[in-house]
Amino acid sequence: MTPAITGFDYRRVLVADGVSLNAAVAGSGTPIVLLHGFPQTHLMWRHVAADLAADHTVICPDLRGYGASDKPAETGGATYAKRTMATDIVALARALGHERFALAGHDRGALVAFRAALDHPETITHLAALDVLPTLDMWEAMRGTSAAVGFHLYLMAQPPGLPEQMIAAGPDAFFGHFLDIWTNDPRAIPAEVRAAYLDACRDAVPSIVADYRASAGVDVEHDRADRDAGRRLRMPVTVLQQDWGAALGFDAAALWNAWAPDLRHGTVTCGHFMAEEAPAAVAEALRDLLSR
Repeated sequence: MTPAITGFDYRRVLVADGVSLNAAVAGSGTPIVLLHGFPQTHLMWRHVAADLAADHTVICPDLRGYGASDKPAETGGATYAKRTMATDIVALARALGHERFALAGHDRGALVAFRAALDHPETITHLAALDVLPTLDMWEAMRGTSAAVGFHLYLMAQPPGLPEQMIAAGPDAFFGHFLDIWTNDPRAIPAEVRAAYLDACRDAVPSIVADYRASAGVDVEHDRADRDAGRRLRMPVTVLQQDWGAALGFDAAALWNAWAPDLRHGTVTCGHFMAEEAPAAVAEALRDLLSR
């Protein structure tokens, strides 16, 4: 049986033609939507979501193409553009009765959240991004041999066919690799949760690759257009990251500050999956954000 977030109700919500999202919902009060990363599902938020639900309405969806949400076939870059996935999330919140809401994302979910905040500034009240750079900045920061740590970004950027075939040949080895090397404390992802992540990814290879492929194409175009136009995030922003900048030679806080004038940037000592390794610290940072 697939694990669930204890105390949360599960709903399927139609957000676009032929696309419904699976979402866990609980609590009452000002709403916050939590978006998961790779190679995970909404379950990554299980500890933080339960904490925040004490005084907020908490919504944890599986993104388009992931988990138990629908996985439309890629018909071009727009299918899994972060702009499209962000529109899904706005539609989800609206269907659940929320015209304005705070948004926090980890990894891929943070890229969706970033795009939602730029495209829908009247809707997103607060933004938190965990352990990413904006897409355009990420590609500009990845240079030379240090870029080898992001080999999956380059693999899944290739045209349709080869990446899907290679990953589908050994999905547990591929996705499990990241669950292993990005975790400082393996106990943070217990066996039943790890199995749920691998099951979900095994069933979603084409859509996960399409999500990454969009980030090497249309997502960069959208970010560049916004940067060239001088668009910035209008809402309070919190960013938590590992200190990748020290390892790869960039100033993460400065890159984020160029997008977010009202920024609080912090580094963490836990692994990439911080909502599972350090949930109390993440929940505290989100509460601090919501108080601004």
